[in-house]
Amino acid sequence: MDWGTELWDQFDTIERHTQWGLELVEKYVKFVKERTEIEQSYAKQLRNLVKKHLPKRTTREDLESKFCQYQAFLQVVRELNDFAGQREIIAENLLTRICVELAKYSQELKQERKSHLQEGRRAQQQLENSFKQLENSKRKFERDCREAEKAVLTAERLDQDINATKADVEKAKQQANLRSHMAEDSKNEYASCLQKFNRNQSQLYFLEMPQIFNKLQEMDEQRVLRLKEGYSIFSDTEQQVMPIIGKCLEGMKAAADLVDEKNDSQMLIELHKSGFERPGDMEFEDFSQPMNRTSSDSSLGTPRGTLDSRLDPRLLGKSKTKRWPFSRKNKLPPPPLSPLNCPTLLSSPPSSSAINGPPSPKFTRDPLSYCLNEINKTVKPRITSFRSLKRGIVITEDFSHLPPEQRRKKLQQKIEERNRELQKELDQRDALNKMKDVYQKTPQMGDPNSLEPKISETLGNIERLHLEIQKYEAWLADAEGRMLNNRPDTVTRCNRHLDPASTLNNNNCSHEKDSPDTTLSDESQDTLNQPIYTEFDEDFEEDPASPVGTCVALYQFEGSSEGTISMLEGEELSLMEEDKGDGWTRVRRSKGDEGYVPTSYLRISLN
Repeated sequence: MDWGTELWDQFDTIERHTQWGLELVEKYVKFVKERTEIEQSYAKQLRNLVKKHLPKRTTREDLESKFCQYQAFLQVVRELNDFAGQREIIAENLLTRICVELAKYSQELKQERKSHLQEGRRAQQQLENSFKQLENSKRKFERDCREAEKAVLTAERLDQDINATKADVEKAKQQANLRSHMAEDSKNEYASCLQKFNRNQSQLYFLEMPQIFNKLQEMDEQRVLRLKEGYSIFSDTEQQVMPIIGKCLEGMKAAADLVDEKNDSQMLIELHKSGFERPGDMEFEDFSQPMNRTSSDSSLGTPRGTLDSRLDPRLLGKSKTKRWPFSRKNKLPPPPLSPLNCPTLLSSPPSSSAINGPPSPKFTRDPLSYCLNEINKTVKPRITSFRSLKRGIVITEDFSHLPPEQRRKKLQQKIEERNRELQKELDQRDALNKMKDVYQKTPQMGDPNSLEPKISETLGNIERLHLEIQKYEAWLADAEGRMLNNRPDTVTRCNRHLDPASTLNNNNCSHEKDSPDTTLSDESQDTLNQPIYTEFDEDFEEDPASPVGTCVALYQFEGSSEGTISMLEGEELSLMEEDKGDGWTRVRRSKGDEGYVPTSYLRISLN
């Protein structure tokens, strides 16, 4: 079945059909092009999404990267990035294999169709011209026949007319013969045109047009085949990347399966374990039965039945303020000390009036304050963690800004890194020495002196790394020593649960045994003058204390964080409290401002 046989008279139909086929190809190309734009836009949006959620730069110091849940999230984002790449491949293949190819083929198809249609129109035009010649010859033959018949009738009529002359008769007969010859010529011409037309018509409908139509049919079938391939490519393009997309999805699923909640919980412990001991029990402060000092040098206790109206007003004030451990009020200036609270010498034995009267001015605080001041030494390591909640942290080289456990881990990590670098430098030094030996034995291979700069540089790096390792090891030993010193001993833990009265008596006895003299040493006076629970009071409400030394600022410090103060380079400050191992020192400015500054920024002189 071909168009030349079955559609010999449907030239216009074939022309319309082939035009519709070309328009379908162009329509499909436009459809695929819009699909590629959608894929490209989709891939671009996925890329932007991935770029938004991936970290800007990967660092080993990023604590979030150590959790498996965060690593799984990053893996999902990376798999989505690969997924976006596959969408871009789909768009590229659709654009090159369908849009570009079919658009190019469509242009070639238009030219081929145009040439076939022009050839068919030319054959039809030739047949029409032949038909016009046939019509003209036919009309001429018809006209000549009428004229000849008319001339014959005129000659016969004149021949029968007796009045007509012989000359008129002869002229009419000649005219009739002439018209008859012209009619015969027209007949022959008409017959010739008719034969030519029939031959052209037969050739057109049985030879030329079938060939043209068959060419158009072949062209159209080839177009349909290419369109079919385009349809197949449209789906094959995505099927080709489906295995990779499937791997991306499997990677996302595998990343989800790697999430371990227990591992993340353990990782959080390892990353943020401070190493501090938990705060101990608060000592009971009995204000219902004040203790009076006795005039006896052998005992600090007082009869429970007497009231001392001259208890330390600072101690009484604290009983009202220490109610909530995380509240902080404005610090009040210390109340003036009465003469009874000033240290004096005991030069006379106790009298009966002294027993029942005011306590002896041997101590500036009551015995409970002295007892709690001794316990304060064991509480400090556990309370320092509160202070880090209220002021900014300045990162130091020795990691003293970190809690003890984290500092130890950081220092160990630094030592391991420096050891790896040192091993690389040692290997490089050995390689350079071997190369130098080869050059010395075989001069044509190279100049040994050319390796000297590199060897010197390597030796310098080795020396530098040795010094850094020693520095970090010293800091590590200091950190481990601090951790051991900060742990409260067994005796302190046992005494914490004893009765306050028995604890007080033990402290009094030990003090009298160690200090038999009637006067207190300067060191004892400084210890007693310090506020009880100084580290603990710092996080609640504390009383101003006397400076323990002076210091000079080596560098300028802004002090923008809460709990810190600013200082200028060369400024003289009062040292209120020494560094407790966290890299901060409490100082007071001449104007009265008090706060924390980095210890490494100071040159300290203790009293």
